Amino acid sequence: MAKQNKTAISPTRAEDYPEWYQQVVKAADMAETSAVRGCMVIKPWGYAIWEHIQKNLDNMFKETGHVNAYFPLFIPKSFLEKEAEHVEGFAKECAVVTHHRLEAGPDGGLIPAGELDEPLIVRPTSETIIGATFAKWVQSYRDLPLLINQWANVVRWEMRTRLFLRTAEFLWQEGHTVHATKEEAVEETEKMLGVYATFARDYMAIPVLTGVKTESEKFPGAEKTYCIEAMMQDKKALQAGTSHFLGQNFAKASDIKFLDDQGQLQYGWTTSWGVSTRLIGGLIMTHSDDNGLVLPPRLAPTQIVILPVLHKDGDHGEVLAYCEALAKDLKHTFYGDDPIRVDIDKRDIRGGEKSWGWVKKGVPLRIEVGPRDIAENKIFGARRDEDGKFSMDRDEFVAKAASLLEEIQNGLLTRATTLRDENTVELDSEDAFYDFFTNNAGFVKAHWNGSPVIEEKIKNDLNVTIRCIPLDDTDGEGVCIFSGEKSPRKVIFGKSY
Repeated sequence: MAKQNKTAISPTRAEDYPEWYQQVVKAADMAETSAVRGCMVIKPWGYAIWEHIQKNLDNMFKETGHVNAYFPLFIPKSFLEKEAEHVEGFAKECAVVTHHRLEAGPDGGLIPAGELDEPLIVRPTSETIIGATFAKWVQSYRDLPLLINQWANVVRWEMRTRLFLRTAEFLWQEGHTVHATKEEAVEETEKMLGVYATFARDYMAIPVLTGVKTESEKFPGAEKTYCIEAMMQDKKALQAGTSHFLGQNFAKASDIKFLDDQGQLQYGWTTSWGVSTRLIGGLIMTHSDDNGLVLPPRLAPTQIVILPVLHKDGDHGEVLAYCEALAKDLKHTFYGDDPIRVDIDKRDIRGGEKSWGWVKKGVPLRIEVGPRDIAENKIFGARRDEDGKFSMDRDEFVAKAASLLEEIQNGLLTRATTLRDENTVELDSEDAFYDFFTNNAGFVKAHWNGSPVIEEKIKNDLNVTIRCIPLDDTDGEGVCIFSGEKSPRKVIFGKSY
């Protein structure tokens, strides 16, 4: 029998994809479950990835005119009750605070003492509390547009949790804006969807489809929900971000009104949009392999790690000095808009253990430096996206480091795009559709007549949903493959997280 290659992660993707995912998170030391049910502790490596996501997205938001603010974690129950559809959509996920103050109980434990006059909802999303604030800030058309973003945590009482993908508490950003006209609000909604799609492609190396959610899948209380949808390596879809045109629903609920340039009182037109730490889950499932995490260089906390080869009887000082000088030169080299992020691993552990630790963390480039390399003024390196190693003149490596990182970045995007395209099919019959999803996962593009009854039946039969109605559809009208009726356009179906 042929000898099987040993992998750092067990089980492999092919053996048990959900458990492989959990083991990648563990091996990369990104996060762990907490003592609080359904919540996670984001460890330094995982949080550093989130910081780079946050930093780059924040710059993109500010380039489009948005500013940051912060709003309360607690939302009065009466605020949610003002928008009926919104309440219905989030009611089952809400955590509710009913008491304040603790005091000693008869058995020596602590008991809640004071009941609140009105229960407070721990923020599941902020449309209502921000809307109440906007109602005070907006008085005239001169106050518009109001373009606000918030970086925060939210709580949604999830029953089945998975690190980064679905937890009771998670980190996110939520944008909230008010506009004088419907046209401006729709333009804002679509613009921010474009920001998300660009970020996914250029920073996360994840190709996404942009589209509109169906009525049954849209955000509670919105008039229209736009989304970006990505395909993971197991061929399932991940909704990676959403942008909502809220119309005047929340403006009327929160009494956001302004005097227009004709002196007439009008309700504002609002939007909201957000992405969360779920992006890290998407990053893992798009790029990682059976040896651990694979990070796109633009978001890697460490882009190059230098591993000194320190022999017990060797001159450690000479090797470490060479590594320090190499790191200094690399840090003076820019990749994108920032200096290259370099670490030197000086830990006193075996070389193989040290190297595999960084493999599992997904660092794009690993560089080994020992006495022989110093004598020849060379480096010995490995790319995380490829097997094998390379040797290169030291100065040549410094000169080429940024282009190597960009090559890795582009290669990951190409690989993810190929996987998606090879697993996207167009089908023209119900039998073919049912056969495909009974035996496979992937994206199916097919005509649908818009019937929510058909949509619900497919969901119940196959656990398949309409991921989006594509914005870039060029197929035009056709025939619904389920009913034989006229269909305005094709939509994207898939199994999802």
